Amino acid sequence: MTTGTNSSAPGRRLHYGWIVAAAIFLVLLTAAGVRSLPGLLVVPLEETFGWNRAIISLAVSINIALYGLMGPFAVALMERIGIRRTVAGALVAVAVGVALTSLMTQVWQLVLLWGVLTGLGTGVMAMALGATIVNRWFVERRGLVMGMLSASTAAGQLVFLPVLAAVMGDYGWRTVTWITAAAALAMVPVVLLLVRERPADLGLAPYGARMIDTAPAGPRPNPIALAFGALGRATKSRDFWLLSGSFFICGASTNGLVGTHFIPACIDHGVPEIRAAGLLAMMGLFNFVGTTISGWLSDRWNNRYLLFWYYALRGLSLLYLPYAFDSSVYGMMLFGIFFGLDWIATVPPTARLTADVFGKENGALVFSWLAVGHQVGGGAAALFGGIFRTALGDYMVAFVISGALCMLAALLVLRIGGVKPAERGGGVPEAGLAASGSGD
Repeated sequence: MTTGTNSSAPGRRLHYGWIVAAAIFLVLLTAAGVRSLPGLLVVPLEETFGWNRAIISLAVSINIALYGLMGPFAVALMERIGIRRTVAGALVAVAVGVALTSLMTQVWQLVLLWGVLTGLGTGVMAMALGATIVNRWFVERRGLVMGMLSASTAAGQLVFLPVLAAVMGDYGWRTVTWITAAAALAMVPVVLLLVRERPADLGLAPYGARMIDTAPAGPRPNPIALAFGALGRATKSRDFWLLSGSFFICGASTNGLVGTHFIPACIDHGVPEIRAAGLLAMMGLFNFVGTTISGWLSDRWNNRYLLFWYYALRGLSLLYLPYAFDSSVYGMMLFGIFFGLDWIATVPPTARLTADVFGKENGALVFSWLAVGHQVGGGAAALFGGIFRTALGDYMVAFVISGALCMLAALLVLRIGGVKPAERGGGVPEAGLAASGSGD
């Protein structure tokens, strides 16, 4: 509900929503850094314990799948106990899981610590968290904030990967896990000190709004019932299945295959690990640029056509990748720039289409269920990428299949219902805010 006439339209003073968004950006950036670690660990774990890549990829796939599966329940849990307590608890779980990874000696410990515990913790700090923050704190500049929070994944790669790769080369993979765990733990006071639940807690309206939004009165809903209720309503729509199918392919082609197996594939082709990590970090830089621009475009262009071009061009780049490994260094850089610009550019238009189709009431939860499909796709690609590499000796089949699936996704998104921004009178529906995500 709304009350009062306190305006929080842009003015001379910095609106506290920007401080909350900045704090959450740092949290999401750190979570992205944690999630980028498996790509560095695959080969060292293979050499240390003699585990093959299919076994290691199983733990990574569980991590990726749980990262997505937690989304709907994280949204509901934030409604129930608050953002600060939910996120702080998740950060502690991640720190514990990553730190204990340095002590493991058995495969089941890898699956439990990295697959389950770290997967559940990072799953709270995913698209659902960004959706909730944008929904509560912003009315104006939604596209900009959506794109910037989505780009936190890119920034995480850019900040963490080169540093962790250099540390690993000098001090070993166990030291890297300790540094990553410490980074996660350092975010706990940031959340507790800077993040507030709602603008009304400070006597403010959301940024750009004229009325103060107050928290709904009455008993808080059960998180599980709330999450599954939204899913039940969404599955009756054909558009939900088209969105989830295309987002499944998005996750499979990005964090599942390239995010997990790009560095090992580079090593297979004689590219040193530090250089490979640098290429992946470079993708993160262009990912940041591409996703921010995509957020701006999603406010102004037909989002179905944007998604068509994003998926089609991504498919072409993946079909090119096996040949880029055997070309000059410029061929790899060309792939890195092109794929980086496209990596999570799909998030803003997917979020906006979800808003158009499902509206304010279900926007955030429906989008978080789409994120489940995204991460299940990522988990499947991480697992089968390792299986193909173990069985065939290289990743070429995995990259070709992923490229073909992206072409299929390009066709699927054209059938999604939705309206152009001009047909909405130029405005952004409230649900567009609720559906905003934070990266892949």
